[in-house]
Amino acid sequence: MEARAIAKTLRVSPIKARLVVDLIRGKDVNEAIVILNNMNKKPARMALKVLNSAISNAVNNNDADINTLYVKEARVDAGPVMKRPMFDSRSHIGHKDKRTSHIVIVVATR
Repeated sequence: MEARAIAKTLRVSPIKARLVVDLIRGKDVNEAIVILNNMNKKPARMALKVLNSAISNAVNNNDADINTLYVKEARVDAGPVMKRPMFDSRSHIGHKDKRTSHIVIVVATR
């Protein structure tokens, strides 16, 4: 039995978010919660919300036991890029890309 949760257009770079999400892939949900709670990073707080949502979906919709759940899939996809103008040297206009992420977490029973 699987349950998933998706958070879209989060204002964090996908490269930074992947560093956090790679740590919880394949772990039990209790262990993944402990890992994310002890990380002092913005993507960890975002991934924890998505993980808690996926756990709630599994428990409420599929009547799963929280002690048998594990993180089956955890991935970060690139979202839309907000391109902001930035003044460059010699009166050129460059751009500063503000990247966004989609975090997808799937939990399943063992």
